[in-house]
Amino acid sequence: MENLTKRVGLSFCGRWVAAWALLMGSMACGPMEEATPESVEALSTREQELQGENGLTANGLTANGLSYNGLTANGLTANGLTANGLTANGLASADFAAWFSQSAAQNATLMKYVVQCALSAGESRSYQDLSSGTSYTWRGSLGLAPGWANGQNITVAEQQLVSACLAAHLNKFGMHVPLSVLGLTAQQEPIPYSSEEIQTFSRREACFFGNLFTQEGVFAGVDRDYLNEGESSPRACGLTTSQDVLASQCSPLVHVQNCETFCTLDPSGLFYTECTYMGRTYLPLTTRIRTQEIYTCGDGVCQFTESCGTGNSASSCASDCGSCE
Repeated sequence: MENLTKRVGLSFCGRWVAAWALLMGSMACGPMEEATPESVEALSTREQELQGENGLTANGLTANGLSYNGLTANGLTANGLTANGLTANGLASADFAAWFSQSAAQNATLMKYVVQCALSAGESRSYQDLSSGTSYTWRGSLGLAPGWANGQNITVAEQQLVSACLAAHLNKFGMHVPLSVLGLTAQQEPIPYSSEEIQTFSRREACFFGNLFTQEGVFAGVDRDYLNEGESSPRACGLTTSQDVLASQCSPLVHVQNCETFCTLDPSGLFYTECTYMGRTYLPLTTRIRTQEIYTCGDGVCQFTESCGTGNSASSCASDCGSCE
């Protein structure tokens, strides 16, 4: 367990990212502590890094940042990267510079997750915003889109996997929560995982699929077991109760009930290899979380995902949060 903690590193540090107003930098804090947004000074160099190995990663991408405006006509399809590749040449293009400067903080955070999803661990991409003089370094992790990363036009398979990866990293609260991401890359190679990873991230969470590049949307299904009414999670966008599965928790992400309804399970039983929804077939990603990321009404702690009331549900938890009097 010690080695696993070292691999994940700062991804165990919880913090808020409010409405994309802030860049995410390093700060010292304990596991899953709730934090308020810190003020960020303008620095000449800012490194945006999310440590991880294999499929271990952390989410913190806020829903209002993963919008159609962020990834389509005004985003990744118009900034030169889809045609030029996620390379130094692509990042040096006039199209990318014009797009990035429109909202440097928001687009830097988006690029952090795009690079993390598309590039392999050990790879990185750097960019200097000439309008501000700020330099950014974004590091790879999952290696889902190797062709695009090497300068080729992004394929449909890579579009789907990058979209699924961004959706998997959505967090309703902008909080960093460690998770395990499983599935196949665009080259149909499994994302590496270890038995220790599967044991530590023992709770099945969700499957994610779709295509934001083509405005087909992104979708999430619960993997096997729903939360019961007394449970809640700081992830929020994937695992939910059966009553709330159709609720729009993290727009534009749309819940589609159980993964097994739409998706084909890999022979390993750990992840899904394809999902078909509304007549379209997608390459999905599957996530797992630790059991401590499930909060339970009745454990004596009023979590931020719970509310006062007179019942035993997360939305009305008298034992933990009182009766609202």
